[in-house]
Amino acid sequence: MNKPEPKYISISKEIIQKIQSGELLPGNKVPSENELIKAYSVSNTTARKILHEVELQGWVTRIKGRGTFVLNKTEDKHLTRALGSISAVRESFSTNLIKEGFTPKNITLEKTILPDGLSSKIDNQHFVIEGPVLKLHRLRYADETMIKDETKYISLNVCPKINLLDLDQYLIGIYEHKYHLKLENVYRNLGSVVVSPNEKNNYFENTKPIAAFMLDGVIFSSKGQIVEIERSLYRGDRYKFSISTGPKMD
Repeated sequence: MNKPEPKYISISKEIIQKIQSGELLPGNKVPSENELIKAYSVSNTTARKILHEVELQGWVTRIKGRGTFVLNKTEDKHLTRALGSISAVRESFSTNLIKEGFTPKNITLEKTILPDGLSSKIDNQHFVIEGPVLKLHRLRYADETMIKDETKYISLNVCPKINLLDLDQYLIGIYEHKYHLKLENVYRNLGSVVVSPNEKNNYFENTKPIAAFMLDGVIFSSKGQIVEIERSLYRGDRYKFSISTGPKMD
């Protein structure tokens, strides 16, 4: 007579099935030990064994102090990111990559002050940051592959002396905690371009033309101040975008 399957095995299979079906996506947090205890009426030891089994099977990674997250096991390693709400902007680029099992890396190409400010036209709307403005141009990597060419313009009137800080930290966290800003609205526009191998200022190191997403974004404080304007290129063969709805801009 076959012995019944241990409870921790059957529950771990249930979690893995949710990952395989797409109910849990790369970067999503899986239930914690306490949540498993409550949901399945199991002991601390069993809950711990459940998470260990799912990790042992290569589906998740544990990050100390944060939780257990679904790894990116898709064949093409596409990264799915949300657009459209301030909550989506709060997701850290580096933290998201770590959750999915990648090693993030940044290379800063430019960090300069524009004394005259910046005017940017996005989808037929003009957005202006009065000077001075910090221009921060960075290349963002997942493992050794460059996936994002990012340029951000930050108001030094709203965030004085931010240029003196370590900007490898999470910028949204700096805005909210260092400068006590309440970030209320975000405007983002997504387009597409083709990036050729020999194109000037192309840092992707592609050997043939590739599609790239061009993201233009503006972040506003609750006082209506423009905190940041962004223009970034994302590798089209590494990214997918989903839409997250939020308050509509007037």
